[in-house]
Amino acid sequence: MIFSELYSAYYNTVAAIISKIIDGENSEKELQKVVSKYAFSESVLTIMPSLKNGKWQVVTPNMITNLEHKPTMPMTKLQKQWLKAISLDPRIKLFDVKFEGLDDVEPLFTPDDYYIYDKYSDGDPFEDEGYIQRFRVILEAIKKRTQIKFELINRQGKTVFARCYPSRLEYSEKDDKFRMITSGWRSVSTVNLAKICSCAHYTGEKALDNVEREARQDTIILKVLDERNALERVMLHFAHFEKQVEKLDKKHYLLKINYLTDDEPEMVIRVLSFGPLVEVIGSENFKELVINKLKKQKNCELF
Repeated sequence: MIFSELYSAYYNTVAAIISKIIDGENSEKELQKVVSKYAFSESVLTIMPSLKNGKWQVVTPNMITNLEHKPTMPMTKLQKQWLKAISLDPRIKLFDVKFEGLDDVEPLFTPDDYYIYDKYSDGDPFEDEGYIQRFRVILEAIKKRTQIKFELINRQGKTVFARCYPSRLEYSEKDDKFRMITSGWRSVSTVNLAKICSCAHYTGEKALDNVEREARQDTIILKVLDERNALERVMLHFAHFEKQVEKLDKKHYLLKINYLTDDEPEMVIRVLSFGPLVEVIGSENFKELVINKLKKQKNCELF
């Protein structure tokens, strides 16, 4: 591992104990407090006995150390290279993380060294200054449990003004998008951050019920014709969904997928991407959505 066991709880705890002893504090009671602060609850049964009986030869049984300087844990070159590589990820800018002392370090890898083949190409604009500002406002509101007011473009292309408590943020690696889970807003429970045009902290006194709306779920049933590795591709495509698969015959499979109804427009697009290899059996509501989508495509002369 790049960040090795030298950075584990035990090593940090022993380093803190040695630092205490060098400062002149070597009473067992105080050192036990260090163990309780830095290690696990059961560590009091391991760390102090191992130090006192000489198993870990960094202090003497009477809790004196021959070390003159407090322990330090500088990063290795490999660790710096890994951090440099992480700093190149555009999503890092969203969290305002500072990477200091890495100017002359070569990254361990760059975004050009790998390709995620099953990720959509229309991800969120992570390097857009407006997007970054809105993300940080939402993140701060989540941490402080305060309200925000925002403006977004809905599915019909209309501008909507709303106010809510942001409960949490979710990221989809496949979609390469962040979305906000809301409470106190009865219209929807999830909002794609890229749809938000403006966002600010709400400073008014009008309160909202800080209760997250129960997410509604539905199930789609697909009949998959396993040609050109269709079943494998479908399973990978919906890997992060709860699902069941049943073999009907040598080439046909029945696939049931549970999803959030807020994601229906995206689910329709995903299912249609497999063309004639996937047939929608249910639900009736989802079949209707697929039919309407196909009619719109036909009207636009897309096929």
